[in-house]
Amino acid sequence: MFEDFSVYNGENTELRKAQLRMLEILEYVSAVCDKHSIPYWIDYGTLLGAVRHQGFIPWDDDLDISVLKKDYEKLSGLLQTELPHHLVFQDWKNEKKLTVKAAKIRDTKSYYDDGLTRRGEMKYQGIFIDIFPVEYIPSVKVKKFIDFFYGRAFRRLRGLNSSKTEYLFACIIWPFALLLAFVFRQFSSALKPKIIANIHGGLNLPAYHNQNDIFPLKKIAFEGREFNCPNDCDKFLRSIYGDYMKIPPKEKRQVHANSIEFLD
Repeated sequence: MFEDFSVYNGENTELRKAQLRMLEILEYVSAVCDKHSIPYWIDYGTLLGAVRHQGFIPWDDDLDISVLKKDYEKLSGLLQTELPHHLVFQDWKNEKKLTVKAAKIRDTKSYYDDGLTRRGEMKYQGIFIDIFPVEYIPSVKVKKFIDFFYGRAFRRLRGLNSSKTEYLFACIIWPFALLLAFVFRQFSSALKPKIIANIHGGLNLPAYHNQNDIFPLKKIAFEGREFNCPNDCDKFLRSIYGDYMKIPPKEKRQVHANSIEFLD
């Protein structure tokens, strides 16, 4: 049976306005990447939306892209100088409240209440898109083992958990986690693996892909525009979501933000 999804993001709804602003941010970022020959691809729910809905998942209020770790440093520098003035680059290096090793391109003319930080705790808290750095890994099992320590310590040290015991535990295991990650990356450099995953401390999702499922990149329609996507979208999405074409029941259609405000 056909379902009318406009109840979520119909024209002039707050969610639709937010989605269109995220789309605008993506266009700026995509232009910078294309100008400097930096490969990126839409990822996670954004890619799922492109395949299943030809645009945003109707109830979705975030937008994700990924880039290789080796390109991330270059891109982060470019975005801090080439974005328009109403957009700012934010990551774990310049914002201590971020608890995931990813970047956000923030709109300064809005406020996005994520329920995790109070208003004013971060310098910029507007609508955003996420940029996830990913890297080649030689072993999924070893990566998961390291991330159990690395990710847990990184987030506790950043105040995600208020327990003093957890914070003390994080202080103790952090040097060990850094050493494990360093050694793991040395093996990766030597072995030239073909599996790609989020960097240590990145998004905690079961996202491990063969490089051939991603490269060479293709184009996909998203909200009437075209952006980069993985080479095999079906295999890519199934590895994360399983039967991704199945529409979830209404109780599982989750909007992430508590509220979104427009300040301009």
